[in-house]
Amino acid sequence: MQTFIEHTLRKHRLRHTDCRVEVLEIFQKYTFALSHSDLESRLAGRFDRVTLYRTLKTFLEKGIIHKVLDDEGTPKYALCSHQCDDVVHHHNHVHFKCDTCGHTQCLDDVIIPAVTLPKGFEAKEFNLLIQGYCNTCLKK
Repeated sequence: MQTFIEHTLRKHRLRHTDCRVEVLEIFQKYTFALSHSDLESRLAGRFDRVTLYRTLKTFLEKGIIHKVLDDEGTPKYALCSHQCDDVVHHHNHVHFKCDTCGHTQCLDDVIIPAVTLPKGFEAKEFNLLIQGYCNTCLKK
């Protein structure tokens, strides 16, 4: 039986490299979005910054991960939960950032309300960030 990682790399026609495997393992392990520096610290220096950057860029282009924007301005990344590929990304969903732990999570089941833009404007993508307290921090 193929693992998620093997399936993902094969599906997107990517070579099996140590960096790609380890980055996907990290994304699988965490339910919140991770920045480049978050990944660097979790990889403990096993790969240089450029290799990690290229891996993230490739994963973005192939539709394996998507960019998550929050109020800090530093891009974070999360696994795509939909059937994304290098042509179509489906990421018009809500992101939630906890004021206590600082984690930003995708809320795929929360629907973004319809937005009517002025004449002459066309939306390409939506980013909606809600801030508050996550269920883990509320329990503490």
